[in-house]
Amino acid sequence: MVQASAPGKCILFGEHAVVYGQPAVAVAIDQRMSVELSLSNDWRIDGMSFHPDRHPHVEALKQRLWDLGPALSIKISGNIPPASGLGSSAALSVAASAALRCARGRQMVDDDWAEGWTAARPGSIYDGPWTSSKGDSVVNGADCVDEDECAILAHAVEAYAQGGRASPLDSSACAHGGCIVLSDKIEDNLNWIYTRSLNGVSWHVHSVDLSNIDDVWLVIGSTGIHAPTSEQVEKVANLIKEQPGKMREIETIGIVSRRGIAALMSGDMESVGRAMSENHLLLRSLGVSCPELEVLISAAAPSSLGVKLTGAGGGGCMIALTRNPKMTSEAIELAGGRTLISKLASDGMKIDNDGGTPLWNPYE
Repeated sequence: MVQASAPGKCILFGEHAVVYGQPAVAVAIDQRMSVELSLSNDWRIDGMSFHPDRHPHVEALKQRLWDLGPALSIKISGNIPPASGLGSSAALSVAASAALRCARGRQMVDDDWAEGWTAARPGSIYDGPWTSSKGDSVVNGADCVDEDECAILAHAVEAYAQGGRASPLDSSACAHGGCIVLSDKIEDNLNWIYTRSLNGVSWHVHSVDLSNIDDVWLVIGSTGIHAPTSEQVEKVANLIKEQPGKMREIETIGIVSRRGIAALMSGDMESVGRAMSENHLLLRSLGVSCPELEVLISAAAPSSLGVKLTGAGGGGCMIALTRNPKMTSEAIELAGGRTLISKLASDGMKIDNDGGTPLWNPYE
């Protein structure tokens, strides 16, 4: 049996605008998705027959990492609400890619990969099955799993599911954890990890160390309304096509995001909160908020440093940055929302069990 998990994420700044190359910031949250694999007589997910159209993310990863492999029983669990802007699909994709890689191992040549994908290798985003060359050794278990490979696989799957418009923000945050910054340039004062490109848009992915910030929390308020990301992304794209002037809001979100990044770097959480609230006003102008989100945001505002919707909008969740998570949580719940509380930046992808690996050896 193999088990891997990955965190969800909250976007502090820049959703929607990031699709057009503007900077954005996401943090991993305490809530996680877990994927468990075991050999089976036929393909199953959570005890039910596996139907690719019902689980397109898993099917896409199966084609890339488990083509011609034996049947698996897949168990998916977690406490990230689906279709809520918290990265449930990206967390699932990262955890599934980690579990599948762990279960099959990795072929090596002279201590280097004979297959797979790293940031050091050229190209943009891989969208086909992995090919193997003859290797001289195979690494199994947790040692063969790579955060970057999980991130790029998850990005490829998310892009497919969202009609090619996905940024690598969710996949990078869920794979690496902590705080992830996407920018249209390599930022000298941030830790650059890699660069991703898709459909003519490039994003430079950085990490920010927030380990010294321990006096604020994120309170996540759910409206209970499912709002698929692809629909909201398409809604904004159509709005900009019909009203090209709305691109000014996209550009202004980028300016606000840069202000928020600077505040994070300096530890000025009051300014971080103000940037979050400004970001929300711009997202509302793009039409991706809704009355239910506005009710929860208004309830949380008095006890928070900053409040905004997080993710695609249209429902889903809002977030509040606060020093009093109990008070903020109670206010949101009194307004009809359901709450989760998280520290500001949580751990990334983990292999929780690699016993009995490999489940399949494609290198024999």
